[in-house]
Amino acid sequence: MTRTVLILCALATCTGLAACGVDGEPVRPSLSAGVGVSNSGVHAGGSLGLHKGPLSLNLGL
Repeated sequence: MTRTVLILCALATCTGLAACGVDGEPVRPSLSAGVGVSNSGVHAGGSLGLHKGPLSLNLGL
């Protein structure tokens, strides 16, 4: 569990650095979030992504 959290933090950090333009022209990140309700309860999810040319980086929760 701790390793997963560290990996997610590292990806979020890289996404943030790319979005602020530390390595060149800034890239605007995309963000999506949703909440669902079903018989089994309420659940939330979301994703953060960067798209530049043919490369795409997405982090989903």
